[in-house]
Amino acid sequence: DAHYLGAFARALATAAAKATTPEAQVTFAMSAQEAIVVERALHEGFFREFGVSDERFAATRPSPTCAGYGDFLLATAYRHPFQVAAAALLPCFQIYHEVGKHLHGIAAAPNPYQRWIDTYRDEAFGEAVRRVLAHTDEAFVGSAGGDRALMRESYLRAVRYEWMFWDSAYRMEA
Repeated sequence: DAHYLGAFARALATAAAKATTPEAQVTFAMSAQEAIVVERALHEGFFREFGVSDERFAATRPSPTCAGYGDFLLATAYRHPFQVAAAALLPCFQIYHEVGKHLHGIAAAPNPYQRWIDTYRDEAFGEAVRRVLAHTDEAFVGSAGGDRALMRESYLRAVRYEWMFWDSAYRMEA
């Protein structure tokens, strides 16, 4: 997840630069900042807690699924217009929020990952999800048929990557 955040933040920043409204530009730029600052702080806390040094993290390569997902988001953000990038980035917001809410309801206490669960189930994060969704919906309405089809394809590919990403962690893919 920590490796993924670098690619995700860059894709968000690229989408912000291509945004078609000032409001969307702010939303995606702030999301890029949060991915770098807030979520990185969360991971650094886990690194300290679980004894993962900076050197060990730097020497650890992302799984093939993690690398593929990050590459897909970056390529989509760089290659395509804002609406397609937004559609590809949306599933991460939506699925993390849903997983956080789900885990909150079933996780045993005490839980070493409680901070992660609390971060993503939080209503403030839910509001960020709704903002990204609203900008993506607005972009869809203003798009031509070809871009709409590409938005759907990119969204579905990102949903699949989300599933593969979680599954690869469960299987401890290396």
